[in-house]
Order: sequence, then C-alpha cells, then structure tokens
Amino acid sequence: MDNRVEKFIDFVHLREESTRYLTEYWKEYSNFSTIQFWIMVAILVIPLIILILNIDKDKLFVICFYGYSIHIAFAYLDLYGINKGLWGFPYQIFPFMPSFSLDSSLVPVSFMLVYQWTLNKKKNYYLYAIITAFILAFIFDSILVRFGLFEMYKNTNYFHLFIGNILTFLFARFLTCFFLKFSKYTLH
Repeated sequence: MDNRVEKFIDFVHLREESTRYLTEYWKEYSNFSTIQFWIMVAILVIPLIILILNIDKDKLFVICFYGYSIHIAFAYLDLYGINKGLWGFPYQIFPFMPSFSLDSSLVPVSFMLVYQWTLNKKKNYYLYAIITAFILAFIFDSILVRFGLFEMYKNTNYFHLFIGNILTFLFARFLTCFFLKFSKYTLH
C-alpha cells in the first residue's frame, strides 16, 4: 500500500474517532434530558411553523428555492467554520449535524420571509437582507453565545458572522435569479 493510501486511512480513522467522541459528548451533555436540546428543537420547529402559516403560495417555488439555497450555503459555511475551529455548537439535536437547527430552519426561514416580503411589497431586497443579516449576527448569535448554545474561537467575532450572512444571502439571491432567468416561472 502506498503512503498516500495509508495517510488517507489514518485520516478516516481519526474522523471516525472524532465522531465517536462527539457522539459520547452528545449523550452526556446534549441529549433529550437537557433544556438546551429542547431550545435547539424550538429553534428548528417554530420558524418552520411560522413559514408554513405565512408563505405566499403563489410564489412557493421561488421562495422555497431561495430558502434551499440559503440552507445549502449556510450549511457549508457552518461546516467550514466548525472544521476550521472558528466556532462550534455545544448543544445539538443530532451529534452528526452540529448546526442543524440554524442551517435548516431559523436562518433560511428568516431570509425567506424577508425575501417574500420584499417581493410582495416591492421593497429593496438588499437593504432588508442586510438588516436581517445584522440582526442574526449581532443580536441572535450574541443571545446564543450568552446562553452557551454557540461558541466562537480564534478571534472570530460577530462582524465575521455578519459578513458570512451577507455572502450567504448574496449567493442565494444570485442563484435564484440565475435559475429564474432560464425558467418559465415568473414573479408577478
């Protein structure tokens, strides 16, 4: 076996061991019996209920595509930050999906509702998306930090999170506009 394959096998074993430690941590500190677990469940479920009750059915596909784009971009951004040791989530719904509540619900739904509102009211999308990015980074994330649900490391700060939010919504907007341009679907 060549050196490259041996190093890769070592990496796979390290990843497996890391996942085992994370699962043990979850079982001990972040399981169903903790209030933090249920807060993370609420952060997942409540925005989805709000979205279901308020989504514009006439623009369902576009708004959901936009939200899915936010979800994917934000999940990759979180994965990058977690893998680089820039931030982490001490309490999780699933040990193998550390930022599931935020990536799958709260952040996409927040931006989806802003996107829908700006479309329906003909408001400046970028202005309101920046305000949303600011609120999520400087207010919501600081609340998560205060309650120990989110940790930042290596000089990461709220401004970095704000810039990440902006890049996320710009990516989602670009992707949505790109596909709309080539589809038969139109916004009215």
